[in-house]
Amino acid sequence: MKRLITKDLRGICLIIAVCAAGIAPGALQAQAKKPWDQISIPKLHEFKPQQPKRIELKNGIVLFLQEDHELPFVSGSVLIPGGSRNEDAGKTGLVGLYGQAWRTSGTAKMDGDALDDLLEAKAAHIETGGGEDSTSLSWDSLKGDSDQVFELAMDLLFHPKFNAEKLGLAQQQEATGIVRRNDDESEIASREAAKLVYGANSPYTRQPELATIGAVTLADLNAWHDKTIGGKLIVGVSGDFDAAAMEAKLRAAFEGLPPVQAMPARHDEFAGPKPGISFIDKEDVNQSNVQIVGLGTDRHNPDVPTLAVLNDILGGGFASRLIQKVRTELGLAYAVGGGYGFGYDHPAMFRVVVMTKSASTVDATKATLGEIAALPTGGFTEEELKRAKDNILNSFLFRYDSKDKVLGERERLEFYGYPANYLENYKAQLEKVTLANLNAAARKYIHPDKLAVLVVGNGPEIKPGLDELKLGPVQTVDITIPMPQRPAVHAGAAESKQ
Repeated sequence: MKRLITKDLRGICLIIAVCAAGIAPGALQAQAKKPWDQISIPKLHEFKPQQPKRIELKNGIVLFLQEDHELPFVSGSVLIPGGSRNEDAGKTGLVGLYGQAWRTSGTAKMDGDALDDLLEAKAAHIETGGGEDSTSLSWDSLKGDSDQVFELAMDLLFHPKFNAEKLGLAQQQEATGIVRRNDDESEIASREAAKLVYGANSPYTRQPELATIGAVTLADLNAWHDKTIGGKLIVGVSGDFDAAAMEAKLRAAFEGLPPVQAMPARHDEFAGPKPGISFIDKEDVNQSNVQIVGLGTDRHNPDVPTLAVLNDILGGGFASRLIQKVRTELGLAYAVGGGYGFGYDHPAMFRVVVMTKSASTVDATKATLGEIAALPTGGFTEEELKRAKDNILNSFLFRYDSKDKVLGERERLEFYGYPANYLENYKAQLEKVTLANLNAAARKYIHPDKLAVLVVGNGPEIKPGLDELKLGPVQTVDITIPMPQRPAVHAGAAESKQ
């Protein structure tokens, strides 16, 4: 009883104190529930990334130096023009094999296995790889080992000795990936949706097959290296070093090379997808991956800042229209998002992805298409505009919050021929986007009648069927993996016996 009285007295005293202060108990409770309202949010720092030092050699090779003495590490990379879009269709997969075998083969001075052992002992790395439009070599190490690791990297860059056994191993690994490429529905959906936009035989969608990787020989790897090493190399080094000494080292390695040879100009055509509905049956899943795709644009387009804001409003985060409508309000999707893509030197894709249960495939697709179709009619709000711009502008602080990230972006801009101040200009244009800009861009670029829909899912469980979307006859996509008529992955092994 004494404890109850004490408790009651404390409560009465609290009420008296609150009333004496002129604060209603309800107001105090409201304040207690929202302490974050009292937090003052400081203005973000100006976006002024520290640009690396750029040096263009007389032969056309470009060097970037980014000093960063925070930690005793040094890292570097060489970006080399020419990638999978440049390889012969009959040997699709060559660049991927090249990227693997280059590093594992090593050089005449030190083979790949010995190189592995030495680098492991020093906690250092040298890596090679191949992509859509380039190949690359990169390295990193402690400052004390940086001279030795740099010399090893340069030896591998200029004097590789491709090994037939390592090529054979790379072919076997690639073959394993090919025969398992239909295991994951998301991978299938992304791959096949791109084919709808660019075409199945496009340099941007060609995929390695057992026959094409089996046709790659050591001579092909050597020929590829000889052809691409003479291009406009972009060399970047960041970390704990003296800029003058590093410049001298890089000049010694690259200044004596012949003048760079430009890659032939590309004349790719991008017609976009044929509108309609396509389906891939995958009966071992209980969900559907829906891809709504069309042709996007590239970063040379002056409307890209406005499109970036439009993307954030449509499907860029938890506050986006797609999340709020399709996922939160209707409960039809696990995940939904996407927007209008813009590539560096060719049109990217418009892509919206919906992940949903098999039974809700049609409803989720209809709802998503409805949100896309509503964009050209406008209806954007100042709140949406402000939130989207804040999201994008704030992201700059995280995307470029280190000198190494700034260096990487600067190298990309150089590779694709963009001005050094592209990021600053892009940010400035984002800040100027208005509701009128959004409305105009939505009318200009969003064309629901030019979109294709691809569904990867469990056919028997999708009820109602995809015919209910009323997008025309459902086209079935064949993803069968072709088997070669003869053993394909023996090119490397055969050469090793010669």
